Amino acid sequence: MTDARPLTGQDYKTLTLAALGGALEFYDFIIFVFFANAIGQLFFPPEMPDWLRTLQTFGIFAAGYVVRPLGGIVMAHFGDLLGRKRMFTLSILMMALPTLAIGLLPTYASIGLAAPLLLLLMRVFQGAAVGGEVPGAWVFVSEHVPARHTGYACGMLTAGLTFGILLGSLVATGINTVYPPDEVLAGAWRWPFLLGGVFGLGAMYLRRWLHETPVFAEMAQRKVLAAEMPLKSVLRNHRGAVAGAMLLTWMLSAGIVVVILMTPALLQKIYHIDARTTLVANSVATLCLAVGCIFYGVLADRLGPKPVLLVGSALLAVCTYVFYTTLRAQPELLLPLYGLTGFAVGVVGAVPCVLVQAFPAQVRFSGLSFSYNVSYAIFGGLTPVVVTLMLKNDPLGPAYYVIGVCLVGIATALFIRSAQRA
Repeated sequence: MTDARPLTGQDYKTLTLAALGGALEFYDFIIFVFFANAIGQLFFPPEMPDWLRTLQTFGIFAAGYVVRPLGGIVMAHFGDLLGRKRMFTLSILMMALPTLAIGLLPTYASIGLAAPLLLLLMRVFQGAAVGGEVPGAWVFVSEHVPARHTGYACGMLTAGLTFGILLGSLVATGINTVYPPDEVLAGAWRWPFLLGGVFGLGAMYLRRWLHETPVFAEMAQRKVLAAEMPLKSVLRNHRGAVAGAMLLTWMLSAGIVVVILMTPALLQKIYHIDARTTLVANSVATLCLAVGCIFYGVLADRLGPKPVLLVGSALLAVCTYVFYTTLRAQPELLLPLYGLTGFAVGVVGAVPCVLVQAFPAQVRFSGLSFSYNVSYAIFGGLTPVVVTLMLKNDPLGPAYYVIGVCLVGIATALFIRSAQRA
């Protein structure tokens, strides 16, 4: 049986290329937020009020999240009918070209209102690309490795995506350290986008050496691919799996958005910790998150994903509460506590292992992509708003939100079922 075989050199090559491509693609998607202030000043009228400029800049950033479901559904449709590899290669091209284009775009001073409109268009392409990349990558690696290594493969891929966030943070820190603010505005802000575009094209070239997944190749050979529109079958026959996958994605998005993306700003605002210290602590937490993703993925292979999700979700809830309640009295513990909490967020590395097993192979890409992207668009977008409103009444609002969503994750892990592997 192929499921009993150990991981081979080809498996490790596939996982490495997939994780590398995922890291570079996520870097391309996230780098925008690190240069939002510079972009706002350059792509909108100088007489525009500062709050409105900031709002519109983040509105363009958010557009990338809004179109994720549409991009993911379209790419998953063809991924279930034409093959995983083609869509896996297309997604990175769709991310690299607009990222490169953003680095070359003329500003408002040169072409007026066309500048923010072109920026919005490029951001829409980026969102469509990442909507296909993340679920497509999970399906691709999980169908390449033996079933007993699905957790490790998905955890490794998720760690790669996480590393893309860290890479964006480090590049932004480097640019802002080397160049003074006026030089960043004068053109240094373009370098991270140009670099990301070139890296993306390089990663696309490397993906040419990947092979179609054995699961899809076997289905094509036996002519048992989806007989109708895959998403139609998903919504008719797998509604329970869709609901479970969406709830687990909610937990995943809460861990990433609140603990990794929002916390640095909250540390400065609530606990008055300086920006440089929070950035260093965030880099440590993100690195620990990447390690945690692989750790929890391997654990899911050994013990099964359900017990890992149950214990990991409870641990994340406890770590988040301890982190937020301890800092006010003992700010010197920021680094170890944030690192530990980041590692606890690594439980999200076990989530894709459950998601890929929740749908049968014929509609796996469409089922996973629809559930993940729609959930991330809703909860990823609403989470910052809800957490900010909770903060008005209680400084521990972010911790309570994460704890609440962890309880949802625990309940979902108890009930979600695994579909039969093809």
